[in-house]
Amino acid sequence: MADFFDSLNDKHVEMIGKQPVFFVATAAEGARINLSPKGYDAFRVLSPTQVAWLDLGGSGNETHAHLAADGRITIMFCNFQQPALILRIYGRGRAVLPQDDEWGDLAAHFTLLPGTRQIFVIDVESVQTSCGWGVPVMQLEHERATLVKYHAQQDPDKWVAKAGSRDRSIDGLPARPTDRYIAGEPQAEPG
Repeated sequence: MADFFDSLNDKHVEMIGKQPVFFVATAAEGARINLSPKGYDAFRVLSPTQVAWLDLGGSGNETHAHLAADGRITIMFCNFQQPALILRIYGRGRAVLPQDDEWGDLAAHFTLLPGTRQIFVIDVESVQTSCGWGVPVMQLEHERATLVKYHAQQDPDKWVAKAGSRDRSIDGLPARPTDRYIAGEPQAEPG
């Protein structure tokens, strides 16, 4: 049975804090639906009605393009331990890039990682929880260091040029690229 809430409560925040992965879904008219898994210690609850996550450069910039075009976003957390639970955050989001005025205040909530591209801020419209009984119980072995390691080895000028070329989604929607490389804090190799 699903339950809806107007904002995040303490139990939601506690559950979110224990999850090593979350999923982000966006869509825009005439474009493909984008669904992306996210890892690392990259998600923050800023208030009961606002959340954010640190985004690293990847294969595209679909989430940014969809939010600029439409604004709607769904974030899903699955508890892969006990108790079974799925939590969805429905809201409207926007990208904040390093060149934006509010970057410094938002970035202070995170440990910046090599390849940090933007921070997505989501205004929570509603929260849904459901049983999650069909989700398997799984253990996290370790995070992959590959993406952060890849970004840490990049020439900053070439990285910025490549990031600058990601100004369109795969469906041609515009995305505003970052104009700087963030070295961030490299992560240790998994043990």
